[in-house]
Amino acid sequence: MVRSLLLIIVPLLIISFLFTRTIGDHPVQSVEVAPVLTQARAEAPYPVSVPVNLPEAWVPTRVAWEPDGFEGAPPRRLWQVGYLSPDQIYFAVNQSPDADVLVPAQTRDGVADGSSVIAGSTWERRVSADGRTRSLVRATGPVTTVVVADADYAALEAFTGALRTE
Repeated sequence: MVRSLLLIIVPLLIISFLFTRTIGDHPVQSVEVAPVLTQARAEAPYPVSVPVNLPEAWVPTRVAWEPDGFEGAPPRRLWQVGYLSPDQIYFAVNQSPDADVLVPAQTRDGVADGSSVIAGSTWERRVSADGRTRSLVRATGPVTTVVVADADYAALEAFTGALRTE
């Protein structure tokens, strides 16, 4: 009986150890925004926005420029840049001329939740169904800009206030 128990318990302990141990801390990988930003600004049919003068503790973790969609699809012209805040909250800026696709996807199908005025411009507030994700959306001419984070509106407004096109 003891052998039978050992035969069952030992593999269970090994499996438990392998699947429940905490993997060591993985540092956030920073990306270089400037080269992709230069390309996006040269190719985009709209002014590309990026936050400027953020404190050093803000780490850029994502940058992408997609001039074209899938083969045969219309051009996407999608600009994305994301930063991890000192509080470990991810903030993203997304821009595209295709508001019908961009807004639902980036806001997690967020519903209108009022408005914010930032640097003299009115931004529509959106909140996801579960209340976790908040977004600021602004359509100006050829581009729609969506700033999104799992943060309160005050934090989003402060981050959005740092956006510049040049």
